[in-house]
Amino acid sequence: MGLLRVMMPPKFQLLTLLAFAVAMFFLENQIQKLEESRGKLERAIARHEVREIEQRHTQDGQRERGEGLVGAGPVLGAGLPDAEDVVIIYNRVPKTASTSFTNIAYDLCGKNHYHVLHINTTKNNPVMSIQDQVRFVKNVTEWREMKPAFYHGHVSFLDFTKFGVKKKPIYINVVRDPIERLVSYYYFLRFGDDYRPGLRRRKQGDKKTFDECVSAGGSDCAPEKLWLQIPFFCGHYSECWNVGSPWALEQAKYNLVNEYLLVGVTEELEDFVMMLEAALPRFFRGATDLYKTGKKSHLRRTTEKKPPTRESTAKLQQSAIWKMENEFYEFALEQFQFVRAHAVREKDGELYLLAQNFFYEKIYPKN
Repeated sequence: MGLLRVMMPPKFQLLTLLAFAVAMFFLENQIQKLEESRGKLERAIARHEVREIEQRHTQDGQRERGEGLVGAGPVLGAGLPDAEDVVIIYNRVPKTASTSFTNIAYDLCGKNHYHVLHINTTKNNPVMSIQDQVRFVKNVTEWREMKPAFYHGHVSFLDFTKFGVKKKPIYINVVRDPIERLVSYYYFLRFGDDYRPGLRRRKQGDKKTFDECVSAGGSDCAPEKLWLQIPFFCGHYSECWNVGSPWALEQAKYNLVNEYLLVGVTEELEDFVMMLEAALPRFFRGATDLYKTGKKSHLRRTTEKKPPTRESTAKLQQSAIWKMENEFYEFALEQFQFVRAHAVREKDGELYLLAQNFFYEKIYPKN
């Protein structure tokens, strides 16, 4: 008796294979959804565990300090909460939109509950005496009534670690194209700005244009006047103020990378404000909306400013001083753009901050 073979028609074979493929696709899709759900559950559990640990640490710290206990009085020498014990120093470089940015801090300080203090140095001297350095460091670190605080002023970088402090301030700053900054400063000294239009300026009455100054070899537009952003970042060392010092350039770069939380550029000030709001919301919550849609009371523009000709620009660019200041500016710009690329995304011409892209897991011991 021979074997009875039942041959499935090709049409049914194709349908069977198709049904099997659909079933496999559906199964893989369900597995992927389960994996995603498992990942979400793990992140939720991890966040819950972190909150529990933070809550326990807070309660333990309160018990150690005697806070929150019935009948417990104030503990002498108790420090401020970490969120309040914060100091920002904006050692602003002249004519880099520093007043425009600082006015944002003034507009927000009442709403966000912090203090703004202007560091007013005699004759705008950016270098402090050794005794003033000690006084300033002591004020910044010990003046509890003023914390959290935002200090700003035309002073060069000061290294707080030299004074033995336990907690350093957060440094921020803004830089600008060196020639554009010099041109702005040149006209500011002669015509002022729209912020305080009635104030008499040091060079008021001098009608000579920047181009005429360059052509005549004037001192107010000399290449040496470009040497400012490097020493502001370099700090309180004598070599920082030696015009054209390669050591000062390298020290300024080092400080920018290692001592500053964020250094923006005048040409992209809105992006700088947005990233500060994301990084330091305690101070800058609402800053981006204020910059975009406010009454623009924070904006400041130099009056009667005329852009230099190509000839004037080319003449300044021949100097070694410009090459060093421009190298520092390009270094700062590259660093800023690197930080921005990892913080925001652009969509339809608008910038959006990236959501948190890390979480904690496998937290032990399990208490």
